Amino acid sequence: MSGTKGKDYVIGIDFGTDSVRALVVDAADGSSAGSAVSSYKRWAKGEFCDARSNRFRQHPLDYVEGVEEATKGALAQAGAGVAAKVRGVTIDTTGSTPCLADGFGAPLALSPEFASEPDAMFVLWKDHTAVAQAERINALSRSWGGEDFTKYEGGIYSSEWFWAKTLRLVENGSKAIAAAKTVIEHCDWMPALLTGTRDLAKIRRSRCAAGHKAMWHASWGGYPPATFLSRLHPRLAELAASLGTETFTADAVFGKLCPEWASRLGLSTESWCRSAPSTPT
Repeated sequence: MSGTKGKDYVIGIDFGTDSVRALVVDAADGSSAGSAVSSYKRWAKGEFCDARSNRFRQHPLDYVEGVEEATKGALAQAGAGVAAKVRGVTIDTTGSTPCLADGFGAPLALSPEFASEPDAMFVLWKDHTAVAQAERINALSRSWGGEDFTKYEGGIYSSEWFWAKTLRLVENGSKAIAAAKTVIEHCDWMPALLTGTRDLAKIRRSRCAAGHKAMWHASWGGYPPATFLSRLHPRLAELAASLGTETFTADAVFGKLCPEWASRLGLSTESWCRSAPSTPT
């Protein structure tokens, strides 16, 4: 092991509730070479949240600024020469943390029109505004006469999960839901951002997030069909069509860092980014 120590490094990036943490690891022995934490600035001020109604939203710029600051900090601590030896980057986030996005998979809150619209931001895992919507999903799953899509999720669908939150956004009726072309989980958007992936068909959706939170399963061909989702709201079926049918496990590589983000992070475009699952809650 000593002969290979220091030749290759990987970076783990963990997006938590209050901050993003970056850890540089020596691939030879798993030892830590450097780490840093960046707190979410808007979140720390309580922006876009309303605890009285259980609404907790996070602006995508907190993630964008945080990943750059934390990664640079961890690399600086690791020392000169380490950045050039980083071979891979892995992403982990809270979940389910979905967001309405445009036709390129970019969160709507990144556009000037929706920069201050909570419904255009990421719906944090602990946002509980969709309790009534979750109850309707559970009731329909048991009564519609077809597959019970909750059977691999413990039999009870949660207000913290993908479809309940999306249905709540649909029923809020904001301009954001009218503009949305897809819904994207935080754990899927980050590798798409870092690799410059702007084609919805090429965004590799996490199987952990989709299977646990969005009722995806291979036995029924992916996500629940339009015949089921339309009974909740026709808009859900439209958005589901943008998700594709395939999902990817955490060992699947998403792609290489794009030039912009390789430069912003101080890494090489030869560094691979792995699509990691969201953290179950």
